[in-house]
Amino acid sequence: MVMSERSFLGLGPKGFHTIAYTQWGDGHNKNVLICVHGLTRNGRDFDDLALSLSDHWRVLCPDMVGRGNSTWLADATGYTHSQYQNDATALIARSAAPQVDWVGTSMGGLIGLLLAAQPHSPIRRLVLNDVGPFVPKAALERIREYVCKEPIFPDLAAAEAYLRQVNASFGRLTDAQWQRMARTMTRLRSDNGYGLNYDHGITLALQAAALTDMDVWSVWEAVRCPVLVLRGQMSDLLTVETAERMGASGAQVVEIPGRGHAPALIEEHQIGLIRDFLMAS
Repeated sequence: MVMSERSFLGLGPKGFHTIAYTQWGDGHNKNVLICVHGLTRNGRDFDDLALSLSDHWRVLCPDMVGRGNSTWLADATGYTHSQYQNDATALIARSAAPQVDWVGTSMGGLIGLLLAAQPHSPIRRLVLNDVGPFVPKAALERIREYVCKEPIFPDLAAAEAYLRQVNASFGRLTDAQWQRMARTMTRLRSDNGYGLNYDHGITLALQAAALTDMDVWSVWEAVRCPVLVLRGQMSDLLTVETAERMGASGAQVVEIPGRGHAPALIEEHQIGLIRDFLMAS
């Protein structure tokens, strides 16, 4: 299926910004799937998933503001979950679909969770990839340890080596997949080095002196659509206890063996789990 690169305007407190996204599949298909990435990632994380599912869905994969090809804000205080929800709502409206399915990894799952909990939500089915309504402080501290750094690489090979190290928990990616990640998760700097493909300002909230557990169980309790939870077996962000509590309240929970935070959604088995869940009546 053909992939096209598109964009639309989002609006924040300090003015307009551009949200870039990729579209996969028939542009007139009313079966729409939105895939939203984790904190420092971008929409190209979902290339394999989107290609596989574009036979049945029009798949939209945005770069949230401050990532990838979307605008990097001059004022980092604009990077808020409220802004992310507003931009995601604009993408849903742009799709012109009465309902959409949602796949979200980590931060992208939290955005989907917040939207699905709203009255009259257009989210039909929700896939949460290694995230839930409770995230322990220790996991947030671990994430802060590496996302607040600003490494610079002399070439893409060095960037690839770094990404292989920090994303080892993604699983057994092929050399070609790691090389693609190095291309899509970095950008060329003016000094001809390579930096990571996100605005360092998105980490502002994590740089706070004291982090606390994230607890939004009250939001979870308001969700009414079917939910699939994928948990990496070695994940410290989505704990066993949280996943079990989600399952007890009706979510379908599947543990991905040998994976941490977060399953890459590249392997056929993981893609098949998502397809089967979204196709269920």
